[in-house]
Amino acid sequence: MSLISILFAVFFYLAVLLCLVGVTLKVAQYASTPVPLKIPTAPAPLTKFGVVLRMMREVFLFASLFRASKWTWLFGWLFHWALVLLFIRHLPYFWPGEAPQILHQTEPLKYAAFPLIFGLSGLLARRFFVDRVRYISAPSDYLLLLLLIAIALTGVLMTFAHYYPDMGMVYSFAEGLITLNWSELPSESVFLAHIFMVFVLIAIFPISKMLHAPGVFFSPTLNQVDDARKKRHISDWAIDKEKNSKSG
Repeated sequence: MSLISILFAVFFYLAVLLCLVGVTLKVAQYASTPVPLKIPTAPAPLTKFGVVLRMMREVFLFASLFRASKWTWLFGWLFHWALVLLFIRHLPYFWPGEAPQILHQTEPLKYAAFPLIFGLSGLLARRFFVDRVRYISAPSDYLLLLLLIAIALTGVLMTFAHYYPDMGMVYSFAEGLITLNWSELPSESVFLAHIFMVFVLIAIFPISKMLHAPGVFFSPTLNQVDDARKKRHISDWAIDKEKNSKSG
């Protein structure tokens, strides 16, 4: 194997390790953070089943974002769902052995790259042209969007502009990363840039705003039942503190 193939393989494992460890630590932090008050955003559900339905509307439809800003909702919704479709399209590359037949019927999903770029471009323009959003935007917000756009553009170049690499080598390299049976990496520059940026994205996931993916499930404004008038809310840490004070 060439040195660049070895370096990319090592970088992949390092990026995945950083992502898994970082996300695990952040989720553990979210789960252990006390919520002393009942603070569901109105109109809030009155039952646990209602909370589940509300979370599903947030995760799949971005309901609260739709109420807040229709344009932001459109750009965000297009970006997220296009990303899901493109993730499914890429699954056969990393599937050890023969992928299920259904995953070989994902060729039309390649066109999801265009709504992906459109949505990302809208979100980036929003940070430049909307005063209140520009005021709270950090450099990392712009860099993350530019990174995602660059990944999408290099993917489009390979798919639609005939900059594609040797697909047999791509399948072998990607499958080898999963099975630990490393193989040679294609040397095309556009492909190398594409996967390098993807690995960077994986590595920085736990320290970026992409962490809202698992974080939304721990938001007390969304995951609480609005029963403050019927049931007293006491956080676990407060119960333990009260028990310790009584025992002392």
